[in-house]
Parts: sequence; structure tokens; C-alpha cells
Amino acid sequence: MKTETQVFRGYGKRKEIHAQTAVECRFGQEVETILAAHCSAALTGAEAGNGEVRYFGKARFSLVYEDAEKKVCRAEKGVEFSAVAKDDFCFPALSARALLSVENIAVRREGASVFAQALLGADIALYGEQSFEYLSGGDLIMRREPVKVLSAHLVSGAAETEDEFETEFIGDILQHAETVNLSEIVCETGTLKLEGEVSLGILALKPSGALVSFERLIPFEIAIPCDFASYGCSAEAHVSVMNVSIHAEADEERNKCRIFAEITLSAEGSVYEETAVDAVTDAFSPTHNATLTFATAESGGVGDVVSLTERVAGKCALSSPIAFSDVLQAVTLQRAEASLVSTEEGKRVEGVAMATLIIADAEGGHRGVELSLPFSVPVDAKDAAVTVLVCGMSARQRQEGEIDAEATLKITLQEKRVLSARLVANAEEGERLLMSESAVSVYIPRAGDGLWELAKSLKKSPEEVSASNPDIEFPVKEGQRVIVYRKKSLVR
Repeated sequence: MKTETQVFRGYGKRKEIHAQTAVECRFGQEVETILAAHCSAALTGAEAGNGEVRYFGKARFSLVYEDAEKKVCRAEKGVEFSAVAKDDFCFPALSARALLSVENIAVRREGASVFAQALLGADIALYGEQSFEYLSGGDLIMRREPVKVLSAHLVSGAAETEDEFETEFIGDILQHAETVNLSEIVCETGTLKLEGEVSLGILALKPSGALVSFERLIPFEIAIPCDFASYGCSAEAHVSVMNVSIHAEADEERNKCRIFAEITLSAEGSVYEETAVDAVTDAFSPTHNATLTFATAESGGVGDVVSLTERVAGKCALSSPIAFSDVLQAVTLQRAEASLVSTEEGKRVEGVAMATLIIADAEGGHRGVELSLPFSVPVDAKDAAVTVLVCGMSARQRQEGEIDAEATLKITLQEKRVLSARLVANAEEGERLLMSESAVSVYIPRAGDGLWELAKSLKKSPEEVSASNPDIEFPVKEGQRVIVYRKKSLVR
């Protein structure tokens, strides 16, 4: 029995791994009371090796603190880091893409020094060749079907965005933090187009010594060339902040300040090309038993991006108690943790919105209190990646010791997509079939059989079965009969 096979070779995401590394920075003895601690991390490279992925980056720590004289000050330091994610699947031919996140930041004092430590998470995607062998021809009756396969094409790009806005007069910018919300991912002919906004939060010091926070949503667009992109293609991407430059110009006559922000963004993504493979999903021999070997063709990708905006409110959990005499001055370092969960009512995005609340006490000193506002939002999704941007968060104390907060959540969902098909990889010939010697046979099929199932049972091609039974409809109904004709030669 002659068979023909082919090998499909594509490129796609082979595995995802998560890794963590701790990065630490030392500050001097002038730090007395920490008001707000922030860390941002930017990736500079990632490469796969034998059994590991090495990734590199820069972390920027910033502290807002009071010194021994209760003067509010700021300190900022950067540190380069390298880390290793161990996984036996890794090998050098793979391409590694990593997305960094700051999962936790802690500050501790040791002697005269203060150490800020950030726990950085790295979500690493490994891309490489993915292939499968499939039956393409031979001496068999075969059922052919177009099998869809997704192939990934990696792309990257960069862009700059800027903003200019006016605020009340301030004496100094103490701290800034940026969060990216990617709200639209669209493939056009030859281009992957990304749109979204950067949430810029600024903590500033007034001439009076009070603290104030500002927030801006700065839109951006990034166009990345890609020869494989076209209308209808799906794609995924993430955008990171690589560098931020902020300065202020004071107008003392008007008691105003003009803030200028320049932000450099880096984008990495994957454009998914859908290919239809003319594959054999089932086969049989009309003369012999045949043993089939099956293979699974599986490829992953993404679906559409859906964005929604929700307003949430409620009582917050606090890291330390507050009193009625405390004055709430600023809400800064707004962020969120969330995931997609299944409930009896359907899918929901559940998580917590967090921020640092800066408080001035009755003696004129400041302190920072971490607040957490839980939320649960119903969404229409099956299996999706979730990102949440927190903006416009406000807090007030209605009752002593309790903080009520409100926040706007910008939620982005991107459906995960997996294409899977069972193909015939090969076939081996077995024993010869015993053939009926009668010229005509009547066969009663199972109700619900289709033309292929019937043909396979009769060891006849679907065309032969249809030609012999032109009036039969598929799937067959209970009690229907099928006529099988066999050509006979006269022996003289």
C-alpha cells in the first residue's frame, strides 16, 4: 500500500513560563519616614539557552520620605539586573519574549541605611518552529478537510508620546509613575497598529509643604511594519515604558505651573497568520485492513480585544489606622491586580485597586497608608488575558478610621484562541479483507450516519455509495436501506 506524507512547518508560541527575581537598592541614612515607595522596571533583553532563559533590565527606585526634621524629600536611584528562569524545555533556537511587572516592593532599615527591594515578575513566552507530519496521498480512500493552523510572526517597534498641561503652583515634583493601557490592536495591510494611553501619576510638593497628586491620561499610537499583517489577522502585543522625562515651568505671577512630559515606549507583539492545510482526517482501504497513526495539529493565538470602563466604589482596607484629625492630601501610585474568574452568574473580572494615601497628622507630620479597594465586574468572555488600569481614584473619610474610595477602571480583555485538529499521520497495510461474492447487497446503516461513515463501513468510496443510492439523504434515518452493487465478470 503506497502512502504519501508531508510536513507542515510553522512558527508559534511553544511555552510560557513565569519567573521572579528580587532587585535591591540602598539609600542613605537621611531617610526617616517612608511616605511612598515606587519601582519601575524596563527590559533590555532576553535570550533562551540550554535549560534556561536569561533576561536583563533596569529597575528605577524612587522614595518620598520625611527626614529627621520632618521635611519632605525625594530620592531616586537606578540599578541594572540580570536574572535566569530555569526550564528544561528551553534551548537556544527559541526566541524569548519577556514582560516585566513589579509584584511587590518592600522597604527595610539596616543600621544607618535604608534598602528598597522589589520583587519583579517575568512572564516569558518562548517562540519556535512547530511542525507536524500528515498523510497527503496514496492508495487509500481519504477524507480531506481544510485544517486551520496559526503561525506567529514576531514584531517590535517604538514610539514617543508627550503631554503638556497646567497645574496649580508647585514647589517640586517628588515622584512619578506610569501605567500603560493598550486598548486597541489592529492589523492593517503591512502594519500592526497599536493604540492606548499612558496613565501618568505625579506626586508634588506645594510651597506650603503640603502634598498634592496629579494624573493625566496620555494617548499614544504605534505603527509597526509587518509584511504578514493584513485586515482580519489577529495579533497580540504589550507596550512598556522605557524612559520618562518630566519638567515644570513656573509662572509665579499667575501662581501656576506648566508640566511637560515626554515618554518613550517600546512595543513587542505577534501577528498571527492563518493557513489552511489540505489534510487527511480519516482514511481506509477498500481491499485491506489499515492501521492509522494520528497526530494532533495544535496552534495558539488570540482573538479580538474588548475594552470597557467601570466605576467602582466602596470601603477600603488600610495598612494602618487613621484618625479624624488626619488630613488626606494625595492619592498616588494607583494600580490594580485582577484575574478572570468563573462564578455561578458567569465570568467576572475580580481584583483589587490599590494606591498610596498620603496623610498629614495634627502635628504636621506626613505618613503613607496603603489602601485596597476590592472590585468584581461582570464581563462577556470565555478565556481571556486581563489588564486593568486604575485612574481617577479618590478617597475620603466619612467615619473615623474608615476610608471610602472611588475609582475608574479601564479593563481590557483579549480572548485566547487555540486551534486543534486530529490528522492522519500515516497508515500501514494489514490483512486482506474478505470480499462478498454477491452482485448486490442490502445494508441497513445506523441512524445518524453521514456519507463518510457509511462509505467507511461499506469499504466503498463516497462517490460509489452516492451513485448507487441517489435518493438517500444524509445523515441517514432509522430504517433506511442502502444498496451495494458489485461488478461481476462472466467466466466462460
